[in-house]
Amino acid sequence: MITFDHVTKKYRTNIGLDDVSVHINKGDFVFLVGPSGAGKSTFIKLILKEINADEGTITVGDYEVSSLSNREIPMFRRKLGTVFQDFRLLPKKTVFENVAFAMEVLHKSPRQIRKQVPQILSLVGISDKAHKYPDELSAGEQQRVAIARAIVNNPQVLIADEPTGNLDPDTAWEIMDLLEQINLRGTTIVMVTHAKDIVDRMRKRVIAIENGHIVRDESGRYGYKGVESVE
Repeated sequence: MITFDHVTKKYRTNIGLDDVSVHINKGDFVFLVGPSGAGKSTFIKLILKEINADEGTITVGDYEVSSLSNREIPMFRRKLGTVFQDFRLLPKKTVFENVAFAMEVLHKSPRQIRKQVPQILSLVGISDKAHKYPDELSAGEQQRVAIARAIVNNPQVLIADEPTGNLDPDTAWEIMDLLEQINLRGTTIVMVTHAKDIVDRMRKRVIAIENGHIVRDESGRYGYKGVESVE
């Protein structure tokens, strides 16, 4: 599903990633961990084609991301969903309208929108909030809206960048339970996090990055073991 083949990205004198090779299978749930400045954001931005690699190739599904033209990038990004720490909801649109907007930009029909949006709101547990505005919601509810918007077009891959960073512990676990449900439906998830307790308890695949290098890539029982710093 996602393959980095000897990928290097440099920022003048700093190295984002240095000769990184890794493969993420379809349906994987992967935690991307490591200290600040390790290369996690570079890894995600390369997947999203927000930046370009200096060397190596990146493939996501059927796309060779490294060689995409500017004209092809919007079509490619339709295959991806993204969730961020700060929600990034449209403040003047209701919950329904925020989620519908992700379909409207793909020119989905009003009939499709009327059918799909309620189904997704039900999946993430906020059907009763459809006509509320973001400032009327709790942080956890706002993140559920953001997740609904990210998955309403059935993406192959969901990129979650610190999705629990602004949430209290109980709400964070509710969001993690939701992400696991989405993963079990077949969506590949790559989640950047500093939350050691979540990584240790979830027992998913862990890719640890330090100084632009993958220092560990293990599944299951290892959690955060071996990562020097998580700050």
